[in-house]
Amino acid sequence: MITFQHVYKKFPDGFEALKDINFHIEKGELVTLIGPSGCGKTTTMKMINRLTEPTKGKILINGEDISEKDPVQLRRNVGYVIQQIGLLPHMTIEDNITLVPRLKGWEKERYTKRVDELLDLVGLDPEAFKSRFPSELSGGQQQRIGVIRALAAEPPIILMDEPFSALDPISREQLQDELVRLQESIKKTIVFVTHDMDEAIKIADRIAIMKDGEILQFDTPEKILRHPKNEFIRGFIGEDRLQVGKYAHPVANDLMIKKVITAKPNRGLAQALNTMMTYKVDSLLVTTNDRDLLGIATLDHVERYYTDENKTLADIFNKDYVTVEVDSPYQEVAEIFAKGVTSIPVLQNGKLVGLITRSSMMRGLAGMKTVSPGEGDVVNEQ
Repeated sequence: MITFQHVYKKFPDGFEALKDINFHIEKGELVTLIGPSGCGKTTTMKMINRLTEPTKGKILINGEDISEKDPVQLRRNVGYVIQQIGLLPHMTIEDNITLVPRLKGWEKERYTKRVDELLDLVGLDPEAFKSRFPSELSGGQQQRIGVIRALAAEPPIILMDEPFSALDPISREQLQDELVRLQESIKKTIVFVTHDMDEAIKIADRIAIMKDGEILQFDTPEKILRHPKNEFIRGFIGEDRLQVGKYAHPVANDLMIKKVITAKPNRGLAQALNTMMTYKVDSLLVTTNDRDLLGIATLDHVERYYTDENKTLADIFNKDYVTVEVDSPYQEVAEIFAKGVTSIPVLQNGKLVGLITRSSMMRGLAGMKTVSPGEGDVVNEQ
């Protein structure tokens, strides 16, 4: 869908920002551009909607050279989300969201309905939010509005320039999860600029690692984790996998660990191992986007099949496990452990909310907190 052919960018001061950039992004892919400051990732992204023009080379969308298109019309068909959000402070949330649809001549009934759909999509009550002004929203809520504003006119392409980097860690984690969930349903072509390798691994179908105006490696997270092409990429991956997930809200069961790391069944084993190392756990609970538990993948399982690059968590996770409800009594939990079980997933209304181990059970019985302040829910490592 998006193709760069021998693209260069040299600024008037002589700085060569891009050097022979070549790549193709398929329709419906979420691609991250990542690299150190000044590597050319934002310049590359801004060329897609002609905010920056190449010095030479071609950029094609659906096989058509964008240099031959009217830039205003091009931009109205490309969603754009930036770190600063850019909501217009004198407009209501509804007016901010409908700005581009109105510029494109949509009927009022159509764009009004679209506002309600989009607010529902990101868990914001339309009746409570659409008449508010940006200053009345939290940073995370404002960034959600920024994302759905980019979706409002139903563009086929969305550009996102470090949209979550200014948020607190909890809001950032939540919005990363939200983006992954949204992309499952909307299947837009998304180009996402980030400086955080953990973020790239979590959200991307493919990652382009850039340095000094060149793409050093453009591949899936699985391939990059398994086969970094050079020492710079190995070092970059190592330096940027340090963020630990934050947790949103507590649950009632005193015996369970709330820091439960989940993964989707289609994740490769290198990605699974990376998640285990990042969060310092020896098992992953494999779930759907809606937190329906599918199985448990242990470190032993991952290491045993690691050499098979074609296997995913769906191929190796254990489906033979016992669960308890969040309000299950201690006696029931103790009886399960007496049968030799090493850990017990905890469900609430059929959804995964925690995990009980022998040590967490003993801490709970002793009246010790199992979760640090500020922690809480399931961590969705998608």
